[in-house]
Amino acid sequence: MKKTIAIRHENKYEMERRVPIIPDHVGSLVAAGYEIHVQSSAKRVFSDTEYRNAGAIVNNDISDADIILGVKEIPMADLMKDKTYMFFSHVIKGQHYNMPMLKHMISLGCNLIDYEKVTDEFGKRVIFFGKYAGLAGMINTLWSVGQRYKQLGIETPFLSLQQSVKYNSLAEAKQAISDVGNSIIVNGLPKELTPFTVGITGYGNVSMGVQDILHLLPVKEIFPEDLLKMSNEDISNGHIVYKIVFREEDMVKHNAGNQPFDLRDYYQNPSNYSSIFASYLPKLSVLVHGSYWDEKYPRIASKRDIFNLYAAGNPKLVVVGDISCDPDGGIEFTHKGTEINDPVFVYNPATGEPTMGFDGDGVLVMSVDILPSELPRDSSRGFSDALRPFVQAIADCDYHASYDDLNLPAAVKRALILHNGKLTKPYEYIANFLR
Repeated sequence: MKKTIAIRHENKYEMERRVPIIPDHVGSLVAAGYEIHVQSSAKRVFSDTEYRNAGAIVNNDISDADIILGVKEIPMADLMKDKTYMFFSHVIKGQHYNMPMLKHMISLGCNLIDYEKVTDEFGKRVIFFGKYAGLAGMINTLWSVGQRYKQLGIETPFLSLQQSVKYNSLAEAKQAISDVGNSIIVNGLPKELTPFTVGITGYGNVSMGVQDILHLLPVKEIFPEDLLKMSNEDISNGHIVYKIVFREEDMVKHNAGNQPFDLRDYYQNPSNYSSIFASYLPKLSVLVHGSYWDEKYPRIASKRDIFNLYAAGNPKLVVVGDISCDPDGGIEFTHKGTEINDPVFVYNPATGEPTMGFDGDGVLVMSVDILPSELPRDSSRGFSDALRPFVQAIADCDYHASYDDLNLPAAVKRALILHNGKLTKPYEYIANFLR
């Protein structure tokens, strides 16, 4: 008899509307003989009716399910004994705020598969929302630019934009930004903004989404070294947006001085490197942070960096779109992930205090924690397309077998953090954070 698969109601965030599996794919699973239970939700971007029409059983109780699929972390009270869960657990860095959840899953004898660690043999993620975080994050960042400059008394074409959640679709948002791009081509940007420069950290899925949106404007890409040489005079007269993509070798240097940058050495010995990103900050109008960061790596921009920038007077940098959203992380003055309905704050470098909203002294930070949920239908469809090929194998697996004998696709097995309530070999290090 085939196992029952459930899709849970998302209840970590009020505005979380995404799903791991869309109704179309539920229909294909039902046709293949699987029973699908969907926990009823009034806020989910796909309605209960759409799932019923696809053949799912929709109710509030999913306790009969063997496999439970979600998106975000699950409150401890909702976890059940001996279940196989798949969601973004945010435990692989030993995140202290999720250790109680993980401990409880261990006590319940659960299996835990984390989407973030479903990777190919080269370590590249296979199932992700990252590009949609980049898409929504860049839309929000450009919207923030318009709103922040308005607070500073400068009218810009970006003022016509909305937060990405306000658009009915990604296509509608893209059209609005294309209209802004046409305005820049014809009329240019206000002189106070020029040269208008947008720096992007990283070159992965998030960065691709960011650049997809940015390229709806009249963009010219320049190298980081060209940014440092750029004068305050804009030869385009405001008709061009300058894009700069920063890779690891652009952002750090070896502490030994003239020793050349080596990416493998950087990943293996990050303490041997220091950030040089502060040298770019005076030349950037907007910084979009979309690269992976861990506390063992140098920060992209510290509180001291932004203090020095603003203390020098007349800072060019007015908006930071922190898509990576690591609190007190790569962008140190991102003190928290923000909610969709309260998405931005102004950080005052002089006082070290944030103020929610667009008003205040300092640099504006957009750091929404669940950005793909601002484009819930588009992002869910893309995610489900990637997850669907693995679902049947996940459901058919006999989890009573030993870890070595588990019949799972290699990509999924690499993501199995808990097996019957025990940390698997690749994740035994997490035990150090559970004490």
